[in-house]
Amino acid sequence: ETLRLPFWGMRMPGAFFLIGAAASLEEYQQLDACFKRQPNSEGRGGKSHVRTKTYARVGLMGNPSDGFNGKTLATTVSNFWASVELWESEQLRLLPHPLYDPSSFSGLADLHFIGRREGYYGGTRLLMATCKKFQELCTSSGIALPRKNFTARYDTNVPRQVGLAGSSAIVASLFKALMQFYDLTAEHIPLERQPSFILSVEQELGIQAGLQDRVVQVYEGLVYMDFDAAIMEERGHGKYERMPRRHFEWLSSLPLFLAYESDPSDSGKIHSNIRARWDAKDPEVLQAMGHFAELAVQARTVIEAHDHAKLCDLMNENFDTRRKLYGDACLGSNNLRMIDICRSCGAAAKFPGSGGAVLGLCRPAAGAEDFSKGLAAVREALEADNFVFCQLDPFMPEGL
Repeated sequence: ETLRLPFWGMRMPGAFFLIGAAASLEEYQQLDACFKRQPNSEGRGGKSHVRTKTYARVGLMGNPSDGFNGKTLATTVSNFWASVELWESEQLRLLPHPLYDPSSFSGLADLHFIGRREGYYGGTRLLMATCKKFQELCTSSGIALPRKNFTARYDTNVPRQVGLAGSSAIVASLFKALMQFYDLTAEHIPLERQPSFILSVEQELGIQAGLQDRVVQVYEGLVYMDFDAAIMEERGHGKYERMPRRHFEWLSSLPLFLAYESDPSDSGKIHSNIRARWDAKDPEVLQAMGHFAELAVQARTVIEAHDHAKLCDLMNENFDTRRKLYGDACLGSNNLRMIDICRSCGAAAKFPGSGGAVLGLCRPAAGAEDFSKGLAAVREALEADNFVFCQLDPFMPEGL
């Protein structure tokens, strides 16, 4: 039986047609030299040497409904990031990270310690999968890439396995770098399609994820997302809106903080059997995902009204709905302990992602805008239980 596969092609003009049949030998030599010249090679800051950075995100409301045709609200934070440096080279090389992709150890004890802390899967697989899918994307989109190679390396400070979108930050950073290196813009690959590409890379590697993280990391800032099934079917992507800067700045002024485990488990396991139940149209799951989406709609209105206290109430309701749906055994005792500590200190708390970390918000201070006492109290309580605490710094690029 004949194997039939889809094929895409693009007919490009040859040098003969570019300069004409009457061209002299000298003109052909000039054209050949032009093709061989490395563009922008005279400066490391040009397209031949690219540096990109993608920030971690926290889900403010609606998650985990992004993977179930829901609605979410999220923001990027500058505390944690992934970066990629890419430069032109004779061969295509993906450099392993000295910490996250080790291949040399001082001994078995060292290997055991690093393997237990960092796991078995570093970032090199993300780089390779991104390059593979990028080639496929360009081919299917009719984009002819120039024949030039590169060397790429990555770095990140996103804590592993705590649900802060560290993997997608690496993929997004390399994708941005490849776009710049090959001189591509949103006219070639529209902005709204880019999150789906990043998700496809992670799906290729078997990473459980929804679109939320990739959308907010592409758009940056405070982003409202609608993944309604009808919209996704019609457009091939959701409806994504970056909220105005005045609302982002109000959110940034709030006492938002993050707590996470110093020795977390794999965040990809936290989704449990919810996907199978969703596919089977389990009424409890359908109702819960609809409620998550409604909370995101309410949170958007609350943020537009700059209502601090109501936002705290919605965060707690988001987590309570999640706990009822997933159950304590699935959420994990350490995650529940962080939630309990935050709430015992008077702060609202929920998961910013799939688990391993908690997003907290101190409630309005009585008659004052100084939240330092509340933050200090929750920090002391969390660190006493060996959890990591950090005050969040939401990020939105200038000019947006």
